[in-house]
Amino acid sequence: MLALLADMVPDQATTRIEIVTTAAPEPGRSGKAYVNAFGELGCEQVHHLRIDERHPADTPAHLERLKRAGLVFFTGGDQERITEFWDKTEAQAILLDRYRQDEHFIVAGTSAGAAVMPGCMIVEGHGARSLTKGGLRTTSGLGLISDLYIDQHFAERGRFGRLAHAVLQHPARLGLGLGQETGIIIRHGHEAEVFGDGVVMVVDASYLKDSNLGRIGRGEPVSGQDLRVHLLVSGQHLDLRSRQVRNKE
Repeated sequence: MLALLADMVPDQATTRIEIVTTAAPEPGRSGKAYVNAFGELGCEQVHHLRIDERHPADTPAHLERLKRAGLVFFTGGDQERITEFWDKTEAQAILLDRYRQDEHFIVAGTSAGAAVMPGCMIVEGHGARSLTKGGLRTTSGLGLISDLYIDQHFAERGRFGRLAHAVLQHPARLGLGLGQETGIIIRHGHEAEVFGDGVVMVVDASYLKDSNLGRIGRGEPVSGQDLRVHLLVSGQHLDLRSRQVRNKE
């Protein structure tokens, strides 16, 4: 599950890539594995940027590396660790500013590293309980994109309920559920293209009617009508602003 926020694909030989393992339970092993994997793809400037309990985000060396990077890649793990160690830091400010101002700069993430990209992310919600009031928990993400949820391992872990609940709570936010071996590339902040072998599910509450969230108590089941759902595959495009789907050409 990969979310790439990009305007162009980097030149593999010349682009400086920083692998961020903040979410990873074993950052040393994870960093080494990704550095090797990118190297096998022909990338020549790949570095492990470790930011966690023992490695503060805002050291001069870390900030300089973020300013020089062409691609910053967030690994999987626990996405709340990313916001714990990046939120309200100068490192986060550099990341946001470069993404908004530098058309050649790319931010990417897999699994937890994809979920953390928007301004809000889903962090808890399992099975049938995710469709009850109080059975879902969201929190702030990195804030590179607004009005969007990105959920991952989507079909494989049965996460439709929690994504549907999330957009019922905040109909202005579009929900994207990424299947494994599947991802999206987002260009210019709003043009999303699907790639990979699986399916991206889109949950859109633009036409929502009669949500009961304001009338029920904790533990009661949620309801709402006229949610729109799309199933998108490789090559299809979605405009995150207009919410219109464009098929393969």
